[in-house]
Amino acid sequence: MTDSLPEKIPVKIFPSSEEASVFVAREIERLIRKKQKENKPCVLGLATGSTPVRVYEELVRLHQSEGLSFKNVHTFNLDEYYPMQPDSLQSYVRFMNEHLFNHIDLPRKNIHIPDGTIPKSRVESFCRDYERNIERLGGIDLQILGIGRTGHIGFNEPGSSEKSATRLITLDQVTRLDAASDFFGEENVPTKAITMGVGTILKARRIIMMAWGEGKAPVIRKAVEGAVTDQHPASFLQLHPNALVVLDEAASSELTRINTPWLIGAVNRWTDRLVRKAVVWLSLKTGKAILKLTNNDYMENGMADILTEYGSAYQVNIKIFNQLQHTITGWPGGKPRADDANRPERARPYPKRVVIFSPHPDDDVISMGGTFIRLVDQGHEVHVAYQTSGNIAVFDDDVIRFADFVNDFSEAFQLNRPGSEKLFRKIAEVLKKKKPAATDSPEVLTIKALIRRGEAKAACRYVGIPDSQVHFLDMPFYETGLVKKKPLSDDDVKILMNLLEKIKPHQIYAAGDLSDPHGTHRVCLAAIYRALDKLKKQPWMKNCYVWLYRGAWQEWDIDQIEMAVPLSPDELLRKRRAIFKHQSQKDSALFPGADKREFWVRAEDRNHATAEAYNRLGLAEYEAIEAFVRYRF
Repeated sequence: MTDSLPEKIPVKIFPSSEEASVFVAREIERLIRKKQKENKPCVLGLATGSTPVRVYEELVRLHQSEGLSFKNVHTFNLDEYYPMQPDSLQSYVRFMNEHLFNHIDLPRKNIHIPDGTIPKSRVESFCRDYERNIERLGGIDLQILGIGRTGHIGFNEPGSSEKSATRLITLDQVTRLDAASDFFGEENVPTKAITMGVGTILKARRIIMMAWGEGKAPVIRKAVEGAVTDQHPASFLQLHPNALVVLDEAASSELTRINTPWLIGAVNRWTDRLVRKAVVWLSLKTGKAILKLTNNDYMENGMADILTEYGSAYQVNIKIFNQLQHTITGWPGGKPRADDANRPERARPYPKRVVIFSPHPDDDVISMGGTFIRLVDQGHEVHVAYQTSGNIAVFDDDVIRFADFVNDFSEAFQLNRPGSEKLFRKIAEVLKKKKPAATDSPEVLTIKALIRRGEAKAACRYVGIPDSQVHFLDMPFYETGLVKKKPLSDDDVKILMNLLEKIKPHQIYAAGDLSDPHGTHRVCLAAIYRALDKLKKQPWMKNCYVWLYRGAWQEWDIDQIEMAVPLSPDELLRKRRAIFKHQSQKDSALFPGADKREFWVRAEDRNHATAEAYNRLGLAEYEAIEAFVRYRF
């Protein structure tokens, strides 16, 4: 890092969260081994959540395969929900046991986690003892952190003092919403937690804060480049003399040196991609269409080097304008008998065989429903492959409703009513006794999966896809009945490979959304990448394009888009109706009060915003646009 960077904390960026996680695990390993040689205890502050999971996996591997011992280690976890039983699905005691402690030789007496079971009258004294235990061991040598959407570290919500110690706090509404899917509904999320304080964290001799995915990019920029403020507790790390922020490329995307490096100083190399990014930024910043940008606009915004290379603003403007214009196509499968030299897709072959991968049974129509409709209307052979059942996202009430329907249906048509009535009563009794956030029975999970299958088939039929071209893959990693999933396996990848080898598509569409809070989208995409890598030498793969769409949480930036499919008002209405076929899933787990109406509003708002951005750049004005980036394997 140089003095010219606006970053106030050292930042290390890795191509992927995998590489970043291994780096952090190796840092922990080096510290443990150093302390062992000195015959001293190693005191670690540990975090929970999805961010450190891969770090813990690597530590387990280092223990089992490379002899890393944890016998000299003492651990203090950041936080725990209150109240919380240690064996609950959402307990951080259970999380740490399952991900780390049960697999290493760390003495149990050396493990410290806030106790979510103690009476409220004893919480204050427990917190004082927690602080004393840290001090008794000489303080924390290395504190591992994640970061929440509110900028919280631990559960130190906005308003937390930099001098705060371990205490009972009230959780911010945003934090509870982010945790809602883990608890199967916001109403089940505890309102309080016990957390180390900001002051406790800042006493650690070294701190490493990690963040993965585009969803963390805005909050990381505030923490690293913004003002130090209690409204963004992670910003207090700027006051620490030995803090490091470790990011994957996606989480770093809004840092100035990544997003707008020309504002910092001279750019060493202006690639075509960076020039396009800069020109789009300049156009939107100045409020001028690209073709109206002047030499002065470039020079006043740190982009004079572009003029030196291209000669004038006019030359740059024309080049970028044409690039963006060539991304726009009403023929996502390629326009037959047309000159395709400047089109994102090939004219031939026509019609094409197309596979649309959808992580859950609704991502296809929510994220690319208009393009989906275009592909079908334009005569292509479209297959939809639902990678997971999505069964955990169905309300229990819907299970009762459908089981009751089957019972009434059997009676009305004189079918096997004793069997259906018995099942209905069993299901009703099981769900009546079910505690909030408890695991569903196999029968309930099956019914939930069938509900989502029925909705997905209804949406496909509405669009014009025959049942024979709808594939339910039920990838094994997902089928746990819990928010926590199994690791991706060769069995998962083989399922995708078998489908692709059977269809031999000319086009593949996949969800490239890395900000999915569940992580399901990320795992589904990783499985597709692995399948493509194993199949890349197949002859049919040489004629296959892979297009990535975004899920409900994010959209591609304009400078990234390689295919923009404009939608008419009528097509947008058809997309909305396809989304409405999916009625069961509890979107309120992520968006309070959300229903399918809110999901189509979110999808349409995003599509409108993309079209508006193209319009502001001086291109044609459309009602809405769906966007794609090509993956080159």
